[in-house]
Amino acid sequence: MNSSFTSLDWVIFIAYFTILGVSSYLFSRAKISSSREYFTASNTMPILAVAISILATSQSAATFLGVPEFSYSNNFTLIGFYFSSLLGVIFVAKFLVPKFYEMKAITVYELLEKRYGASAKKQAGVMFLVGRVMASGARLYIAALAISMILFLDIGFSHMLISICILVLGALAYTYFGGVKSVILSDIIQAITYVSAGLVVVFYLYISLDGIDILNVLNANDKLVFIDTSLDGKFSIIGLLSGWLLLNIAAFGLDQDMTQRVLTCKSKDEASRSLIVSILLTIPIVLLFLIIGALLFVHYESAEIAQSFGDEKITIFMYYILNEMPEGVRGFVTVGAIAAALSSTNSVLGAMASVAIEDLYRPLKLKRDAKTDETHFIKASRNAVLFFAVVLFAMAILSYFWQRYAELSLIGFALGVMAFAYTGLLGVFFSAIFTSRGSVKTVPYALIGGFVTVLALQPYTFGISIGFAWQITLGTLVAFMIMQTGKVKSVVFD
Repeated sequence: MNSSFTSLDWVIFIAYFTILGVSSYLFSRAKISSSREYFTASNTMPILAVAISILATSQSAATFLGVPEFSYSNNFTLIGFYFSSLLGVIFVAKFLVPKFYEMKAITVYELLEKRYGASAKKQAGVMFLVGRVMASGARLYIAALAISMILFLDIGFSHMLISICILVLGALAYTYFGGVKSVILSDIIQAITYVSAGLVVVFYLYISLDGIDILNVLNANDKLVFIDTSLDGKFSIIGLLSGWLLLNIAAFGLDQDMTQRVLTCKSKDEASRSLIVSILLTIPIVLLFLIIGALLFVHYESAEIAQSFGDEKITIFMYYILNEMPEGVRGFVTVGAIAAALSSTNSVLGAMASVAIEDLYRPLKLKRDAKTDETHFIKASRNAVLFFAVVLFAMAILSYFWQRYAELSLIGFALGVMAFAYTGLLGVFFSAIFTSRGSVKTVPYALIGGFVTVLALQPYTFGISIGFAWQITLGTLVAFMIMQTGKVKSVVFD
């Protein structure tokens, strides 16, 4: 295994954080006059900036390292998931975005308040916060694992603490003072950084394979398959048009983490276009990282690779970074992984804070004191960002110990928690938009019903083995049917 960072790697690392520090200061200088401005930038953000921010938010360190692993071990059929994403955002653009803008919403769950009542908004908000804390805390832990391995060549507790702190403080630098506007502008920097890192790796791998017929090797090993025509494949056409489509609708339309960016555009039309542009930009970037995995397959063809780091299983890309990546390139790829992690971490801090303040705290505070001014809510919003940064930090630490002392992997469960929560939200929102049934009383039962259905379909629960796409489909159906048992005299959207 190579030694730790060289002087050139550290120069690149320090230069990257210098850029982060300067840009965070510049982005945070604008005066914030209300919590709406803090969370939606007063609807002033341009389409391209929002699209890039959505792109960056949807990527993470796990994606940065995991996409090459898929093409290395399988083929290119993962790209189908992103074409499913395109269909999902078209649905969101047509049926959800116009309603959010009609209401001048700050959070997506305000739609449920208009349809079923205030408690429905609160229940959906709590479901989001619980799921997002677990999922994003676990994602933060996985990113810190990668950073610690590369920087320190170990995953000892002290080095893990440093790695987690790097990510949390980097995210706070943008989110705390400048709000969502600062986050969106910073996401542009992060996206450019990790895409550039990907391009450098592809270039270096390609020239290192000089004299090898790359396409012939890949074709001989069935690696150039883009469409899964089977009935039970992970990214089969059936799955892409059912469960994965539902997952994308939830991720881009019902998850405040992603949708907060959409709510910063000047109009519903610009918001809709930003969603579609984000996926059109994402597809070639995912293809770039799939190419990295394919090139790594050619590089390691017929070689015995022990994809492990101590007791941790690592991806082939991480193995390559740790063992063969030259100086300079390693430093650049490291900041690429950090950039991917920061773009997902800073966004989730703002999203959780917006739900906590606008959906839960503000109504309660105004009920007690109707004269509370915006200065109070701006301060509360920043305190909420700080609070959730501490909570995510604690969740990442919990994940570290859980991984070592528990038989059940918290990470495997936690990364799926948002998908578990999505089924209930999908059932509730579909009922709210497309039917006249459902009531405030059925909302919590639907949210719990969707979650429990997916949980019951996990192999570790009752030993049932069923594809994830079908889990999402069945969970959504159960939640929707629960909503249909209620009757309500309330708004039915056009």
